[in-house]
Amino acid sequence: MKGSLSKKQQRHLIRILAALVLFFAVFITDKAIGLGSVFDGPAAWVFPFCLYLAVYLIIGYDVLFRAARNIAHGQVFDENFLMCVATLGAFALAIYRGATGQEIEGFDEACAVLLFYQVGEFFQSYATGKSRKSIAGLMDIRPDYANVRRGDSVERVDPAEVQIGEIIVIQPGERIPLDGIVVRGASSLDTKALTGESLPRDVGEGGSVISGCVNLTSQLEVRVVRAFYDSTVSKILELVENASEQKSKAEHFITKFAKYYTPIVCAVALLLAVIPGIVTSDWSTWIYRALSFLVVSCPCALVISIPLSFFAGIGAASRYGILIKGSNFLEKFNRADTFVFDKTGTLTKGNFAVAKVSPAARREEILRLAATAEQGSSHPIAVSIAACCKTPYQGYTLTNVAGEGVVATRAEDVILCGNERLMARNHIDVIREEGLGTVVYVAHNGAFVGSVLIADEVKPEAKEVITALNGMGCRTVMLTGDNEAIAASVAKELSLTDYRASLLPQNKVEEVERLLAEPRKKGAVCFVGDGINDAPVLMRSDIGIAMGGVGSDAAIEASDIVLMKDDLRGLPLAKRIAGKTMAIVMQIIVFSLVVKLAILALSAFGIANMWIAVFGDVGVAVLAILNAMRVNSRYQKVPKKKA
Repeated sequence: MKGSLSKKQQRHLIRILAALVLFFAVFITDKAIGLGSVFDGPAAWVFPFCLYLAVYLIIGYDVLFRAARNIAHGQVFDENFLMCVATLGAFALAIYRGATGQEIEGFDEACAVLLFYQVGEFFQSYATGKSRKSIAGLMDIRPDYANVRRGDSVERVDPAEVQIGEIIVIQPGERIPLDGIVVRGASSLDTKALTGESLPRDVGEGGSVISGCVNLTSQLEVRVVRAFYDSTVSKILELVENASEQKSKAEHFITKFAKYYTPIVCAVALLLAVIPGIVTSDWSTWIYRALSFLVVSCPCALVISIPLSFFAGIGAASRYGILIKGSNFLEKFNRADTFVFDKTGTLTKGNFAVAKVSPAARREEILRLAATAEQGSSHPIAVSIAACCKTPYQGYTLTNVAGEGVVATRAEDVILCGNERLMARNHIDVIREEGLGTVVYVAHNGAFVGSVLIADEVKPEAKEVITALNGMGCRTVMLTGDNEAIAASVAKELSLTDYRASLLPQNKVEEVERLLAEPRKKGAVCFVGDGINDAPVLMRSDIGIAMGGVGSDAAIEASDIVLMKDDLRGLPLAKRIAGKTMAIVMQIIVFSLVVKLAILALSAFGIANMWIAVFGDVGVAVLAILNAMRVNSRYQKVPKKKA
């Protein structure tokens, strides 16, 4: 365990163990011979007081400091305040009893309260550290330096000082500090911290590299294309660091609960001490009960363990390359009952290739005209056409028609390349291509020339993921700009609940809004897309999920959840993590409140002493923390099929 602790945690543990040994030495001696009877006289209580005070200060000096600091800042009612009032009150009560000749009671209990409170704090710190492990793996992607080639020398500088266009040198074993293009060298990159992918990725001259990856085998020289603040690693770190600011409804409830609960129990404890004390004149008994009441009333189990549960859920997801921007999205994702998918690049590979050219006799002419219109575009369809023709015509002005295609003009020469809507707009009759795939029609100077059929391939994991989501009772819908035949074929192959075809970008937003408007109890609509072309839909849905987010600013900024690795199996996995997180949160809330209310009542009637109160506070908190740690366990990406 020691190897997994930070230096601060190790110091904390040593202090707890030292105080624990000293406490039991004093406590056992006290119970065996009675420290209050070692010396005679009215000041006999001073000896046990000094021994217990030494234990108290060793274990509780930081609690006293935090309580005083928070009071000075106007934050009075917190767990530090309650611990101080209860323990200092117990010390004062013990001094009073000793000075008045009564049996000394309270020193040992005051020390025990703080001792076990610190044990609970240690467990919280350890659990948080363990849950943070996966996220810490992401935080480790932060580069410490960059080797910049300036003149004939290489300087080691802060990554933020490197300018776009400068050449950086990455040695084997070093982390890539900035996004760029390889200008010299070839190597393998470890991308596990970003994607969760264990296999290294090979890169050579002309290849893109992103910050946060580790260079494994050979020296690389990279031309920087993004400043540090705009780099992939910076975007991801910002996302992770801001995740805790997005609180769930459960966390907001607990925050408000603690805000009103703590001053109320303080007032009740005061009344419990004063009113019966006045009536019975037995002040020491009722003050003792009030102090026990204060100890058990500390809301640590709820205030600590519920945020920890969400943090553990986010940490568990990040271990599988799933970045969740906040616990509110984790809570909402548990309610997700409708998954809307973009087709290209999400359910399909997006690796388009020319499958057919009609008529075949004019293949070269058709491809050259199409490549002329599509040149310079990074769209997968354009890239697949350009790959079949390396010599497009030059000198054309290209005009993109949203949702229809491209018009290429050079003087009186006009090339149309797009779908049937583009052809119909320009009054050109086409010979329809009936094959399954995306059809690009080509016309030249008002005359139809032919068509190009572009085919895509369904991702291998898509079928099992859709089956898993359907098995969870979720509705699965596909939205695509492709024609009815292609959409129907993919929907049937994947067993999708529903689909919509021939949609323009704005139509996708309308379809998501229609789904959002449908009456439902407490469900949520998720949209899964590539995060680049679908940013408006990602932002409009209840939960936007971006596929293949590495290197995509739009994915990180527009979505609520980012699947760092382009793997659909992250969806049912994240759903199970969210479900387990929320189940544990509810268990903690119910268990903590039931036990605390029971012990509060017993303390008020004098049935439970301060030792039981310690269990009601620290014991419940430790059990709740251990329960929260169960969230950050191992998960299968897709659950095993039932026999």
